[in-house]
Amino acid sequence: MELVQTAVKRFDDYRQFLDDEVAGEIQYLAGRLKGKKAAMINATAFGGGVAEKLHSLVPLLKDLGVELDWWVIKADLDFYQVTKLFHNRLQGQEGELSSAAIDIYLNYNRKNAAALEYWDYDFIVVHDPQPAALVDYRKDGGRTRWIWRCHIDTSTPNPQYWDFLYRYIRQYDATIFTMRDFVKEGTSLNNLTLITPSIDPLSPKNIHLEREQARGMICSFGVDGTRPLISQVSRFDPWKDPLGVIEVYKIVKKEFPSVQLALVGSMASDDPEGWDYLYHTLRRAGEDYDITIVTNFNGITGLEVNAFQTASDIVIQKSLREGFGLTVAEALWKGTPVIGGNVGGIKLQIEDGVNGYLVETVEDCAEKVLTLLRNPAVAQHFAAAGREKVRREFLTTTNALQYLRLFNRLSGFDAGSPLHEKEAPIT
Repeated sequence: MELVQTAVKRFDDYRQFLDDEVAGEIQYLAGRLKGKKAAMINATAFGGGVAEKLHSLVPLLKDLGVELDWWVIKADLDFYQVTKLFHNRLQGQEGELSSAAIDIYLNYNRKNAAALEYWDYDFIVVHDPQPAALVDYRKDGGRTRWIWRCHIDTSTPNPQYWDFLYRYIRQYDATIFTMRDFVKEGTSLNNLTLITPSIDPLSPKNIHLEREQARGMICSFGVDGTRPLISQVSRFDPWKDPLGVIEVYKIVKKEFPSVQLALVGSMASDDPEGWDYLYHTLRRAGEDYDITIVTNFNGITGLEVNAFQTASDIVIQKSLREGFGLTVAEALWKGTPVIGGNVGGIKLQIEDGVNGYLVETVEDCAEKVLTLLRNPAVAQHFAAAGREKVRREFLTTTNALQYLRLFNRLSGFDAGSPLHEKEAPIT
C-alpha cells in the first residue's frame, strides 16, 4: 500500500460556516481522542468522490489533533476491471461472479494485507468493495476497531456479489452507509451507522466565484457565456445517464434554441470502463457544437468544475442509481438550481419543489428544465434554500463531526458526552 500526502487544512478557517454549538462539539470530541491513531484505506488517491472527500476530511481531522494516515491499495488493471464489475453489480446489474474474478480480487487484497503486520492503529476505515477483504487478514487481536464505509447504493444488489462481499463486511466492528435504504433487507451488521458524504467549502471546486468570472473561465472550452447553459458534472458512467441528459437537452432546445449543454467529467484511475462510456457519449453528441464534453484531460481541474457549476443556469444530475452524488451538493452550495434523479442519496439533498426537483424520466427532466428557464424567480428561491441546506448538513465539517462521534462511541466514550442521537447505531 502507498501512503497519500495531503494539503494542510486549518479548522479555524471553517468556523465561518459553523454554528458555535457544532464547532464546540467537534473540538470536544477530537480532544477525547488524544493518543488514538486512525487510518483510511481506499482504491485511489485521485479521481472520484471518495478520494476527493478524503483529501479534505483527512487533513481537517489531523488539524483537530487526530493522528490519521491515508493509505491507497496497489493493484494492476485486472483488479480494477474486476472491482468495476463489483461496483456495477452491487448496484443491481445482472451477471455471474466468476471464480477467476474472485481469484483476482482476493489475490490483490492478500498482497496489500502484508502491510497490516506493521500497523498499530486504533481505528481502520476501509472504503468501498475494493479493499473490503483486508479485514480477513487483521492481526491486531481485536484491539483495532475496523470500520467499513460503503459509498454506493447496495439496496438491491446482485445476490452473488453481495453474498461474496457480505462474508467480509460482517467481520467489521462497524459499518457506515449513506442511508438506511442502502442496507440490504435481512442484513445483520455491527454498529450500523448512517453518515452522509460532504463537500469542502474551501477547496478550489467550492470557493466563491462571481458568476461573470465563472462565465469568462468556461468560454475557453467553447461555451458561449451569453447564452443559457445546462450542465451535468459526473463520471462517464451508465448509472449517471449522460445519454439521457443529451436527450433532455434536445427536447429543451426545441423551445429554447439558444440553450447549451456541458458534460463535465473526471476520469478516475480505478474506472477503466469510463473511457468506453466517454466515447459512447461523444458519439451520441455527434457534431452538435452546442454540446461541450470535457474531462480532466482537457484541463478541467476543481476550479473549472466550480466555474461550470457557478455559470450554469441549471445543473442536472440525472442518475439512475446514486450512492450520494457530491455534485448535487456542490451545485446547491453555489446557488445553482439542481434537477436530480429520484434515486439514492440525491433524495437526501433535494427536497422536491423546495430547493430543486426530483425526476424519473427524460421527459419529466426536460419539463422541469423548461419550468426553471421560464420562471427565474423559482430558480432564485431554490438557490437560496439549497445553499442553506448544504451549510447545515453536507459540509466537510459535518462529516468530520460524524466520524468523531463514531470513533468516540467505539472507544466507549458515550457516558456524559454531548453526542447527538441521530448518529447513534441503528438497531
